[in-house]
Amino acid sequence: MGIRAKAVALGTGIAAVCTVPLVITVTADAAPDVLLSKGRPAVASAGNDATKAVDGFGGTRWITGSAGTQWLRVDLGQAQDVSRVRLRWPDAYATAYRVQISGDGSSWRDLYRTSRGDGGTDDLRKLHGTGRYLRVLATQPATGTGYSLYEAQVFGPGPAAPVAENTPAVTGSSLAAGLTDARKKAFALQLVSSAENSTLNWRGEYGYLEDIGDGRGYTGGIVGFCSGTSDMLALVTEYTRRVPGNKLARYLPALRAVDGSDSHAGLDPGFPAAWKAAAADPMFQRTQEDERDRMYFAPAVALATADRVRALGQFAYYDAAVMHGQSGLRAIRADAMRTARTPKQGGDETVWLNAFLDARVAEMRTEEAHSDVTRVETAQRVFLRSSNLDLNGPLSWRVYGDSFTAR
Repeated sequence: MGIRAKAVALGTGIAAVCTVPLVITVTADAAPDVLLSKGRPAVASAGNDATKAVDGFGGTRWITGSAGTQWLRVDLGQAQDVSRVRLRWPDAYATAYRVQISGDGSSWRDLYRTSRGDGGTDDLRKLHGTGRYLRVLATQPATGTGYSLYEAQVFGPGPAAPVAENTPAVTGSSLAAGLTDARKKAFALQLVSSAENSTLNWRGEYGYLEDIGDGRGYTGGIVGFCSGTSDMLALVTEYTRRVPGNKLARYLPALRAVDGSDSHAGLDPGFPAAWKAAAADPMFQRTQEDERDRMYFAPAVALATADRVRALGQFAYYDAAVMHGQSGLRAIRADAMRTARTPKQGGDETVWLNAFLDARVAEMRTEEAHSDVTRVETAQRVFLRSSNLDLNGPLSWRVYGDSFTAR
């Protein structure tokens, strides 16, 4: 494929305006705008050579080595007015991509988007946006080998921010970490707690216990272990293995008897008081955390990782597992696969997660107790619409009428 220079204006579509001889230099073509991106810090969702896309050398390039949705982010050093972006693609180009701008590196706004990319050089003019960070979000590859960019040049009136000699290196892996990253796991736990307990302080909910009338008996603890769905029985069984003779051990026969129903038989009247008393025991607290991770968090993240979705998708799987169980999560995933492909199957990550959330909402609406779907629509879907697939903070969302912010 020959390298082409195309002038593309943001409007109703993409228009190839003219072919420019290669002897025309970038500097002359760019005047009077200032090149803002050269030498700036750059990170990416995959590959370890993101800075090669802003080094000013035409023979070096950023290479992802993987398909699905990937991104390249450039830190312009300070808020800049961006009027033009010039992308030079090799054969591994994106047929669908967005150019986005952000003030904080978390919330993004599209400056340009296309689903008809054809490689070569895309010269995107007449853009209008202000922000410190610019991102190329590639969502559909032309080949199965992923994406690559020789250069991603950002222009504006300037002046360009100086490049600090001691700017700390930020790796793509640190920004693109999944829920194995401690900070992002903390976000996930706070998000679930906001829906399950109406608080971000999930550690304050070890002693929570009530029957919410959803047909699952007592609901308690940090993720809503239920007496009718086996997980509360598993929790108390493990706690008793660790601490024989604890205050809940005497209720194990009753928990076995009511498993699978909403009955309180054998639990009332003493079980709620015993639960609250046990919650003061650090070992019961630790057991709740371990059983949460064993039954819900670890399997959900493993399944999401196998599907090649990042932190937001991993959280979406985990939240579904907490409410619907692992079998419910897999049923929701199977429903979504009727309309979309996972990134592992070559599908677009954003398209896949929208399909997954649609299937999740449909499942929630089959139960009156879970018919309020704000934990999806005004939380997870908000992050997806802003292309925050890596669940980068700060995060703001609403659940059941309450507003939350996590940093």
